[in-house]
Amino acid sequence: MTDTPPSPATTAPDPTAEFLARCHQALAQGQFLHLLLANPATQAGLGDLQRVMAKPVVIKGVPCLSFTLRHPTRDITHNAPCAEGLAQVQAWAGTGFRNLHLFTPGQETQLAFNRKGRATLRVGRSSNGADNPHDTDGTAPAAMAHNREKQRMLDLHRPFLAALGVTDAQGHLASPMARKWKQINKFLEVLRAALEGVNTPANAPIRVADFGSGKGYLTFAVHDHLTHTLQRPAQVSGVELRADMVALCNGVVQKLGLRGLQFEEGDLRTFKPRPLDVVIALHACDTATDHAMALAVRAGAQVIVCSPCCHKQLRPQLLAPHALRPVLQHGIHLGQEAEMVTDSLRALLLQAQGYATQVFEFVALEHTAKNKMILAVKGGAVLPRAEVLAQVALVKGFYGITEQALESLLASVDLNKETA
Repeated sequence: MTDTPPSPATTAPDPTAEFLARCHQALAQGQFLHLLLANPATQAGLGDLQRVMAKPVVIKGVPCLSFTLRHPTRDITHNAPCAEGLAQVQAWAGTGFRNLHLFTPGQETQLAFNRKGRATLRVGRSSNGADNPHDTDGTAPAAMAHNREKQRMLDLHRPFLAALGVTDAQGHLASPMARKWKQINKFLEVLRAALEGVNTPANAPIRVADFGSGKGYLTFAVHDHLTHTLQRPAQVSGVELRADMVALCNGVVQKLGLRGLQFEEGDLRTFKPRPLDVVIALHACDTATDHAMALAVRAGAQVIVCSPCCHKQLRPQLLAPHALRPVLQHGIHLGQEAEMVTDSLRALLLQAQGYATQVFEFVALEHTAKNKMILAVKGGAVLPRAEVLAQVALVKGFYGITEQALESLLASVDLNKETA
């Protein structure tokens, strides 16, 4: 539990009252990192509840404690104002759980009860070496890495991660999933920043479609981030061509009792647009990325997140300007040029539709070496439409491009706007 000898156990005057007083003080001073209740009493009537974790959050301006109740096959999360939450902790102390651990910066306070109900309090210095708190001997947790936790967008103990094989039942990251874990967190970081510009009523669900959702890692993560972390209602859909993946993901949704999340079989190239706030398309091959972007525009999406894969359409069209012929005579350079020109045109065409766009390097993805992301957010500082379209025409003329899929798909959108 500690990396220095703990203080001697004490029973006077009242270890439980002292422990709760330390909790109150830590909350008041902004030092409360994490609370863990472990080793449930046999006769406590808690069913299969194994442990309870709590951390401070602010919900609509009100300081609260967010409790995660861990059962063998599911987690239950609920929030309560701090006073109410600590009253529940007091009710659990001794009669419900025999070990309570309060983590504050550099310190761990443990309240322990023996089988006769006698309480002792120990205080020691905690180490910041562990990624997440977990029982090392059945009762005492490893120390919490507060600095790392602040940088992580997702808690390793979220139930869907275990259901999808990202973690084991104890919330430990599976070794083969390290890159996927990094990708999920980086993606949530990008999405969270983009969502700051989404203008939806506080009580209205954020409508999200993830095309090519596969096994649903990111789809589940987005739903969890919206509903659990941001406390927002959400309607999240994963759209996938493979029926077995759709069935697998819907099975997990049903098992965990998740609301506002569904998976459906479909192809984005024939998908009928419906009102959406966020459209995600990762690894969409060649012009499938263009179809996703055009669908997002038609659906009125405020955020578009795409990670393109393959850039086949423009490559045979590209003319090598005289000065670039020595450069583009090499196939690898021609491929890189096709990728750069394709994604630049996509960004410009979305700007012409009123989106502020960014093209940037993303983390290395698990199934492809492609690591570029195109992010488009409706509104913001954008150039006049005519100026953007002039830039598109200039690039196309320079390279001899006669057709680009997104431009063709958006032509029907513009025509509908003009005739509406």
